[in-house]
Amino acid sequence: MNSLSHALADLSIAPQPGLPQPFRFFDLPSELRFKILGFVLVTDQIVDLNPKNYGAARHRMNVFLTSHRLHEESYPVYYGGHTFRIFPTNHRFFGHKVRPLVARLPARYRAALVSLELRLGPGWSNPPRSWRVDDRLGLEEMEAVRTVKVFVECDPSHDIFNGFRIDRDFFTGFSGSLLGDVLQCLPSVVRVELDGWPSVKREGPLVKRLLEVTRNAGVRVPEVGGKGEDDGDQDFSICRARRRLNYPRELD
Repeated sequence: MNSLSHALADLSIAPQPGLPQPFRFFDLPSELRFKILGFVLVTDQIVDLNPKNYGAARHRMNVFLTSHRLHEESYPVYYGGHTFRIFPTNHRFFGHKVRPLVARLPARYRAALVSLELRLGPGWSNPPRSWRVDDRLGLEEMEAVRTVKVFVECDPSHDIFNGFRIDRDFFTGFSGSLLGDVLQCLPSVVRVELDGWPSVKREGPLVKRLLEVTRNAGVRVPEVGGKGEDDGDQDFSICRARRRLNYPRELD
């Protein structure tokens, strides 16, 4: 019996070659971990309320559920790496009683945001009553937000909208007030990026109003738009995406 015990004690069980071993992610330097998380979590798409969000983002958000430590390292990468739309534009979430996405986020996630988008044009004849700046948005908590991206789909002050709009200056005034309220509430914003469809002109009333509001708020705005090949002697478009096919997309 003793000889058998000694023989068993001398045996060593080595791991089988080829058996996969756990990858020790947290042994990596923090800079490398954040780089990997950026590849996994961050896309080039705008995040907004969308019925496709669950299916599109589920495989990314599952990283949050791995462990408490990984969640704490992951959520700043995800929320800081995307631009979040302030007011929803998807038809499923476009109405008077809809809570915007940023209003639904916990305070810790809102504090991680660095970029917001204000999309102007949907509902130009009758903007939803939910499109207003108040405490529910938590803009005052977003101390990391430095950039607000404003995308203009249309300028209803153009003559083509005659007979459909409330009056020529209604949407111009509404949009200017909305942007002004957003900039006033954000404590650390330093930059507004203005973009839009090619039909939106730089010297149009709406764009001029947005530029005026931005400059009055003391926020920097880069050079807006440029002359395209088909503009001729006409006013320049504000479109920054004139030479690319992929305009700002939803998360899908």
